[in-house]
Amino acid sequence: MSNSSDHNALVYLLAGFGLGALLGALAGLLLAPKAGTETREELAGRLKELKSKSEEWIAEQKAKKHTAALEASDEVGA
Repeated sequence: MSNSSDHNALVYLLAGFGLGALLGALAGLLLAPKAGTETREELAGRLKELKSKSEEWIAEQKAKKHTAALEASDEVGA
């Protein structure tokens, strides 16, 4: 396999594990012996936290990509 396809396979594997963990956690919350309103409030809070962390991670990745592109263009221009 080429390096690119190895990287893609690893990304898909990690995404699968992450999705499985998320679905397992969600199932655990929904099947927990709590009142429905309490569970919904807890789930809403966790989803907001997850959304915030995801947005932060995406912003970091975009910043890294932008920095790498600037460094590459500086090297080409030098």
